Amino acid sequence: MAGPRAAWASIAARPVRSLATLSSLVLLGVLWVLAAHALWHSTVPGNLRLPHVDARELFSSKFLARSSSYERFLDVDALLSELTLVVVLALYARRGHRLMRESAAGRIGTGMMLGMLGFAVVWLAEVPFALAAVWWERRHGISHQGYVAALVTSFFSLGAKFLFVSLALLVAMGLAGWLRRWWWALAAPLFAGLALLSAFLSVYLIPNTHPLRNPQTAADVRQLARVEGIPGTKAEVQDVERRTTAPNAESVGFGTTRRLILWDTLLNGRFSNDEVRVVTAHELGHIAHHHILKRVGWLALFLLPAAGLVALFTLPRGGLARPEAVPVALFVFVMLQLLTMPLTNIVSRREEAEADWSALQATQDPAAARALFRRLATTSLANPDPSTFTYVLYEDHPTIVQRIAMVDAWQTRASR
Repeated sequence: MAGPRAAWASIAARPVRSLATLSSLVLLGVLWVLAAHALWHSTVPGNLRLPHVDARELFSSKFLARSSSYERFLDVDALLSELTLVVVLALYARRGHRLMRESAAGRIGTGMMLGMLGFAVVWLAEVPFALAAVWWERRHGISHQGYVAALVTSFFSLGAKFLFVSLALLVAMGLAGWLRRWWWALAAPLFAGLALLSAFLSVYLIPNTHPLRNPQTAADVRQLARVEGIPGTKAEVQDVERRTTAPNAESVGFGTTRRLILWDTLLNGRFSNDEVRVVTAHELGHIAHHHILKRVGWLALFLLPAAGLVALFTLPRGGLARPEAVPVALFVFVMLQLLTMPLTNIVSRREEAEADWSALQATQDPAAARALFRRLATTSLANPDPSTFTYVLYEDHPTIVQRIAMVDAWQTRASR
């Protein structure tokens, strides 16, 4: 009778285990929503209404036509590159596991080899589109980068991806061999932790930087950092003029490694001191509102369901514990990244809008902000009012007309 009793006990326990699993997933979903709500918080007034701004009243018809043509080519080039990426990875997911016959590196070593081969194939397929983008930017005077230099830079970037993929597969396949189907629940927070470490150390990976030597700009950085509640934030200059004419700036790191990075193309005399002040206040706004940490938080929220879906879709190949599942895992993960790109852009645009609002609050200079946004468009050939398709898929900043509309809205509220 022991046999039947054990069988009945096993059958009775299945609904209990299923209920426990469902309860755990529901709790995880609730915590996910609460975390997303906290990250979504913004200091931009919720009732702010942006007035209509007509790009034709701010820019000449010649510039609007030229910027539209310039960005249209880059958008089509990027779209073709992404379609190529999907096709190549789909073929690799279907046939790539056959390459493991040549490997004697063990389970995890073979998986890492398949991951690196996958990204190498993708890199080769996307090289023509990268070179086409360089050609187009050179033709319009935005880039000075040579084709050989672009290939070398891209190749070194591929090396960094190899390191990342190898580490990610080492962690994921190791956990999958231990935890089987539930490896993803532990892998997602581990990957988020690695992203946090990368954000902390990112300032040390930026090439060609030197201390800010302009005394006026240095004084503005100190004053605006105090106003925005982050005194002591350091600023550096990155030399990029040999590669591009486009102006830019960025904020990196957090805690003791937080830095404001200004491109030398922003400080070469094309922009007034007041306009540079607005850029400085914008980037300091990112630091003040913890956007670097929030991006890691959003990444963690993406990784949790993404890793779960990778685990689900690799089950027919034996799960990610098996090296033959690695090509499928790469395809699923990259597809999830592409499909969620519009959502990622929404989050990014919200953070950029908050940094713009923070800059207006700190500088109290709407005229300089308005002039800055117009000059950013003309010096970068940015379309001030792109199509909905471009806006949804590729714009991670508010459009120029939206940013100018925010200046008008801020000025209206300030005048009250």
